Amino acid sequence: MADDAQIIAEALEGSQQAYRKLMTRYEKTVYHVAFKIVRNEETARDITQESFMKAFAALSSYRSEYRFSTWLCKIAANTSIDHLRKRRIQALSLDQAVETEEGQVEVEIPDYSYHPEREYEAKQKMISIESAINSLPEKYRQVIVYRHQDDKSYDEIAELLNVPVGTVKARIFRARELLKKSLRGIR
Repeated sequence: MADDAQIIAEALEGSQQAYRKLMTRYEKTVYHVAFKIVRNEETARDITQESFMKAFAALSSYRSEYRFSTWLCKIAANTSIDHLRKRRIQALSLDQAVETEEGQVEVEIPDYSYHPEREYEAKQKMISIESAINSLPEKYRQVIVYRHQDDKSYDEIAELLNVPVGTVKARIFRARELLKKSLRGIR
């Protein structure tokens, strides 16, 4: 932060090299923030440039009690959100009838998202997996349940079972192998 403060002071005095240092140091960070919001590489690069232009134009308003990177990322996020707002398409209300030359027409949109076969297959798969887990020997079932259902770390499992971490890893490996054999035909 102290280094940033010195570079910012030099930039405010008109040093182009200081501006370049700031841009080089934070360009990837700003790009990452923009890309996470807009999800487009070219647009994120444009927003990165725009964010630096805004930041450098307002550099005198930067307050040194905050991290420069935080201030800069906030500018990038706001610039990205502004971009999305400008691009927002006009939405068509599904609740209101549409006026046409022949009169009003109700909008009906088919629902392609519901697939009962997929739902049934997913349920069957879960039942098969649960059955396979339940058929494991107790020492393997315990570690699989702790690891994958309870999301416990190897260390936590070792402590719960009062066994070494290496034993936990070996049991999990063996349990996964047994499950693979048991579930081989399921997709």
